[in-house]
This record gives sequence, structure tokens and C-alpha cells, in this order.
Amino acid sequence: MHAKSSQKDSPALDALTLKMHSSQKEPNKVASFSAGGENKPSDFLRDFYKGFIAGGFAGVVVEAALYPIDTIKTRLQARQGGGKIILEGLYSGLAGNLAGVLPASAIFVGVYEPTKQKLLKSFPENLSAVAHLTAGAIGGAASSLVRVPTEVVKQRLQTGQFASAPDAVRLIVAKEGFKGLYVGYGSFLLRDLPFDAIQFCIYEQIRIGYRLAARRDLNDPENAIIGAFAGRCNNWSYNYSSGCDKNKINGSGISKSVQRDL
Repeated sequence: MHAKSSQKDSPALDALTLKMHSSQKEPNKVASFSAGGENKPSDFLRDFYKGFIAGGFAGVVVEAALYPIDTIKTRLQARQGGGKIILEGLYSGLAGNLAGVLPASAIFVGVYEPTKQKLLKSFPENLSAVAHLTAGAIGGAASSLVRVPTEVVKQRLQTGQFASAPDAVRLIVAKEGFKGLYVGYGSFLLRDLPFDAIQFCIYEQIRIGYRLAARRDLNDPENAIIGAFAGRCNNWSYNYSSGCDKNKINGSGISKSVQRDL
């Protein structure tokens, strides 16, 4: 799954953009409803399955493509005393990170899509933005159980604290317990959930307005451009320091001497 996200010039931002583009459902349309107007369980599961597959694929592709850039950003933010940035091993930890990005991204979109459809049916049309905000936050909360440990391990690998993802997980759990994999979870909820919710809301609302103005459905390039624009707009609401704080929290932990002892 994911970077997901973060904050916000990283693969996480671009993964969200591509995940939004992966879903071409119209925001005011739902799959199908029974005569009583209730969602069929099969519709909900179908939306979850489609979102799960699209989100997982998108997350892996974007993470793999932009991982070196994210590594450089993390090293810049984590360095102390103005040390020199090492440009070697820019793909360090990629395989282990993809193992976490895939399920995290899949869960996010898999939860977001059916939740959005259900909320849009329950809310008045003039409150569609609330439905999108809520669905984005719920999707982010569901995926956070995988996203946060993935970020913790990834950033410690990128800063050279560990040689591999399995070693990172083993050593973190050995010295810090499982809670060590969720360092910064509270700050994640305060930072990334609003980001996810706002970004998806901006994306969906622009799509609605554009479709009404053009009086037609959007094509793939238009969806992609709107997704990128929504991500950039939301990025302006955050600053570089939030990313620095996240990386310092997630990247802190076991010292090199402790690693040698283990």
C-alpha cells in the first residue's frame, strides 16, 4: 500500500493522486439499489473489491517510481548538524516498503469507494462535500494500521539504521515492543487524516463542477489533471516542517550500538 502519503512532496501524495484517478465512478451515482432503495451487500463488496485492486496497483506503481525522491527528502529532513547527504542506496528498503504499501493503498481505496457511495446516498446532494470528507477520513483511518508501521520501517531503512525490512521489524519489536512500530501514530491521525479527507473532497468537488460545466463525463487525462491539482492545492495547506517532524519521530529509535548488540 499508501506513502501513501506526508507532507506532502512524497510518493504518498502521488499515490493518493493516482488512486483517485484509478476510480472512475461518478460521485453522484451508485452501483445499484434494491426496490426499497437500500444498498445491496453485493454492491458494497463489489465496490470494495474494485477499489482494493485499483488502490493496491496504483500504490505500488507510484511508490516504486518515486521512492528515490522520497529517500532523498527523508535524509534531508532527518540529517543533523548539516551533514552531507548520501546519494547511495536510494532504493534501500523498497521491497519491504512495497509489502506494506500494497495492502495500505488497497485498504484505503477499498474502504473509501463503498463508504463514499453509501454516504452520498444518505446525505442531501448539497452535502456531498461532507460525504467525501468523511469517506476520506474513514479510508485513512482504516489504512493507518498498515501505513504507520510501513512509514516507520521505511524511514529507518532510508536513514541507514537497518539493513533490511525484516531486520528492522525484528529489532524494533525486540527493543521497543510492537508499539515501536506505531511511533507517531497520534501525529499521523492529526496530520494525515485531515489531509486525506481534504484532498479527496477537493478532487471530487472539482470533478462534479467540471462535469456540470462541460455537460459530459470526464476522460482519463482530465481525471488525472484534476487529481494532481487537488493534491497540489492541499499541499499548500501544509508546510515542510510537518514532514520534518514526522520523519524525526518515525526515524528516531534504536541506536547503532543497540543494533550491534542485537
